[in-house]
Amino acid sequence: MKNDQINIPLPDESLRAKIQHKLDNKAKPVGSLGRLESLALQVGMIQNTLTPVLSNPVMLTVAADHGITAEGVSPCPVEITWQQVHNFLSGGGGIGLLSRVYGMELWVVDAGVNYRFVPHPRLVDAKVAMGSKNFLHQPAINREQCMQAFNNGRDIVRRFAKEGSNVIGFGEMGIGNTTPASALMSIICNLPVDECVGPGAGLNSEGVRHKADVIKAAIERHGVSDDIFENLARFGGYEIVTIAGGMIEAAMNRMVILVDGFITTAAMLVAKEINPAVLNYAIFAHEGEEQGHRKMLRHMNASAVLQLGLRLGEGTGSAVAYGVLKGAVAVLSEMTSFEEAQVINTSHIRFN
Repeated sequence: MKNDQINIPLPDESLRAKIQHKLDNKAKPVGSLGRLESLALQVGMIQNTLTPVLSNPVMLTVAADHGITAEGVSPCPVEITWQQVHNFLSGGGGIGLLSRVYGMELWVVDAGVNYRFVPHPRLVDAKVAMGSKNFLHQPAINREQCMQAFNNGRDIVRRFAKEGSNVIGFGEMGIGNTTPASALMSIICNLPVDECVGPGAGLNSEGVRHKADVIKAAIERHGVSDDIFENLARFGGYEIVTIAGGMIEAAMNRMVILVDGFITTAAMLVAKEINPAVLNYAIFAHEGEEQGHRKMLRHMNASAVLQLGLRLGEGTGSAVAYGVLKGAVAVLSEMTSFEEAQVINTSHIRFN
């Protein structure tokens, strides 16, 4: 798949000054609402309007299992993946709670969990296989499976876009998935593996070193391709590929994309490699505790909305950031101007 086959609309730059003028003439000193104003500007540009509205917000938590866990890269039992999917579907877990608190409709996607789920109204069956292979010894997934997962992500998001959603948050669930995320980060950001790995779900320093050694050995075995989909097939995971496809489709439909933590940001790195225009639609919810997350954000010249020390994943950061986003959009669309409020205009006053 080539970049020119992914048609992501570019922002109408002629609108930027108009949105900024509207923000500057709200009944407040210029820039005094800080990041809320820049978020409002970004959403206005995404929706191509001076009066943006957030409609039918969806949270997609995408789950998959990973063969690389056989190498001891996670301290957690792999059964937690499918158990947590059940938990989320019953409204539990961090994402079950926070998506409800912040008003996002939670859907859980089975992209490749090593478990057979019974049908559930909030479960999207997009299973490609019963987990990825152990990429220390063989490619994680084959090329056909990679494209199937990528297109599954696109199909899922397209459905929600057609149903009227214009904002979508992404999260993930998959024991061991910081390992493929770290491998992809090292390859895409051209950074040493040691700068990309962290404790994940609770590894000690020895465990972190072992995880790095596993990734280095895998990259040495398979090599690095100029083709992002080939790298995804060698080192990726089904949830990462599915999320990347969903992000691309969301941008094609002018949807706001809320990006959660380390693994979800790795999926955005992948999406950026496919078409850099996707970044215009991305709002990075928070800066996580994994060292690699901060470096990914820097690689994309991105600034996170929140600094809360989050490291749970699941989409929890995206859900919390949605609350901030609602306030930002309300500032642009609903806050009174100096004229409307009959207040002396102080728009000439600027903060240094």
